[in-house]
Amino acid sequence: MKTLVYTFFLTILLMSCTNENTSFVTNSKDYNSFLEATETAEKTSKYYELWNAKIKTDSVQMMALANVSSEYNRFFKNTGDIAQLKKAEKALIKALEVANINKASYARALARNYISQHRFKDALQLADLANAENEGKKDTQSLYFDIHMELGNYDIAEKYLEELKNFSDFGYLIRLAKWNDYKGNLDTTILMMEKAMAKAESANNKNLKLWSYTNLADYYGHAGRLKDSYNHYLKALQLDPNNAYAKKGIAWIVYSHEKNGKEALRILDAVTSNYNAPDYFLLKSEIASFIGDSSLYHENMKLFYETSKNIAYGHMYNNYHFDYFLDYDVQLNKALAIAKTEVENRATPESYAMLATAYLKIGQKVKANAIIENYVVGKTYEPGILLSVAQVYKATNQFDKVDALKQELIGAVYELGPGSRQEIEQL
Repeated sequence: MKTLVYTFFLTILLMSCTNENTSFVTNSKDYNSFLEATETAEKTSKYYELWNAKIKTDSVQMMALANVSSEYNRFFKNTGDIAQLKKAEKALIKALEVANINKASYARALARNYISQHRFKDALQLADLANAENEGKKDTQSLYFDIHMELGNYDIAEKYLEELKNFSDFGYLIRLAKWNDYKGNLDTTILMMEKAMAKAESANNKNLKLWSYTNLADYYGHAGRLKDSYNHYLKALQLDPNNAYAKKGIAWIVYSHEKNGKEALRILDAVTSNYNAPDYFLLKSEIASFIGDSSLYHENMKLFYETSKNIAYGHMYNNYHFDYFLDYDVQLNKALAIAKTEVENRATPESYAMLATAYLKIGQKVKANAIIENYVVGKTYEPGILLSVAQVYKATNQFDKVDALKQELIGAVYELGPGSRQEIEQL
C-alpha cells in the first residue's frame, strides 16, 4: 500500500515538475568565479597554532585539546584529507582520558567523529558513556537518534525523535526532515528543512546556513525542483566559495539533467585540484563513461581505488568498494565479504540490498530474494536500492513486481544518473 501511495505522489510530483525540468538550464557565469577562486585549502591556522602550542604530552588543558580537535575537523571538511579527521580523533581521545568535568561533551564529540568514520557501534558506546554522565541530555538524545538511524534501528530512533520534539529547535527540525525522508515523505522533508533554514538565517549562523543550503538543495533535486536546487548550491558557494559539496551538486545537475558531461568534469576538476575525497574520482569515472572517454574512465577508477584503500578510511568506502569489486575489478567473493561486513556494521536496507545483490551475482537467486523480501521491501524509498530490488525480482521471474518498480525508477533517473535509463528500460 505504501508503494502505491508513493507511486501516486511521485506521479503528481513529476507532472508538476515537467515544465521546470524542460526549461531550466544552468549558466556557467553563475559559478565560474567560484571555480577560479578555488585555493589550496588550509591545514593550519593561527587559532590552531595558538592552541596546539599549549598542548604537552602530559597535558590536561582541556580547552586546548578541544579547540585543536575542532580545527582538525574544519581542516578535514575543507580538504577531504582523512589524516585530519584521525588527528581530531586522537585529540578527543586524549581529552576524554584526562577529563574530570564535561566528560559527556567530549564523549559526544568523539562519537560524532566516529560517525564520520562510519564506526557506528563505537559511536553508540560513547553515546552510552555520555548518557551515564547525565550531562547535556538533549544533545545526547540527538546523538542517539543520529546513531540509530545509521544503524538501521529505526524504532529506537523514532523514540528519541519524540523525546526531542520542539518545532522551534533547529536540531529537531533537521532530524524530523531526515526521518520523513526515510519514510518517503519528501514534501514534509522539504517543509521541515525550509523551516530549519529560516532559523539558521534568522540566527545568521554561517555553518548552519551552509548545512541548510546544501541539504535543502539535495532534497529539491530529489523532488525535481532543479532550479531551486541549483540556486541553493549557489547560495552555499556565496558563503563559502571553496565548498566542494556545493560544486559537486552543481556538477551533478549539469551532468544528470543537462547531459553535459564535459562541463560537469570541468567543475569537478576544479574541486579535485585541492579536495581529495575518493568518491569524487568515482563520480568523474561515471561521467567519463557516459561521454565515452574510456581512458579517463579507467584513470579515475584507478585513482578512486588507490586513494580509498588507505587504511585510515576504515569502512568509510565499503559501499563504493562493493560496487568496484562487483562491476569493475570483478572479484565477487570480495564483494560478498564487504556486503556481509556492512550488514554486521549497520543492518540497514542499503546493506541488505548489497548482500542480496552479491548473492544474486554468484547465482543464489532464492537467497537474494529472501533477503530482499525480509529486510528491504517496504523499508526504504531510495531509488538505488529499489533498482537492486527490481533486479532481484527480474532474476526470479516476478515480472509484475518489476513493472511496478519500473514506473518509479524511470521517474528517478535524475537521481540515479543518465546512464541508468537503459538499465531500467531493460528490466
